[in-house]
Amino acid sequence: MRTARTLALAALAAALTGCSKPSHEVDTEVTTLGTAEVTARLVEIPGEFPPNDLYNYAYILKYKVLKVHRGSLPEGEILVAQYNPLKPRDKVQDEGSGKVGGHVTAFRAGDVHRMALESPVDQFWMGGIIDKYFEVPGTRYWAVWTNPGAE
Repeated sequence: MRTARTLALAALAAALTGCSKPSHEVDTEVTTLGTAEVTARLVEIPGEFPPNDLYNYAYILKYKVLKVHRGSLPEGEILVAQYNPLKPRDKVQDEGSGKVGGHVTAFRAGDVHRMALESPVDQFWMGGIIDKYFEVPGTRYWAVWTNPGAE
């Protein structure tokens, strides 16, 4: 009897796990927030992210656009500001950030992200920005929502 109950609970757990949303599923936020939506590969993280214990900041990352879903963005590489990149996106929003979030838990070069973006960044974030691409001309985009993406 105990073995049957254990097997039934294991089957239920497996079924519930199978019903969870895939991490790259498109959600309402990524398709409605911001003025642009893209799938892009994180090409480079220029250095290590500083800790968040002293101040909140946005960090500029380099992405290669794979697909523009809505809005208008240039082809090729873009520079995107991620707010407090050491924090998982589902825990990053705070009183100073405005609406930001998503389902990415960590940033790694090579990963694909689906993002809702605004521009230029200084219209959406007035705090510290770490931009190691300061010599590169062009728009810096503000990541409103960042999910894992699929190519």
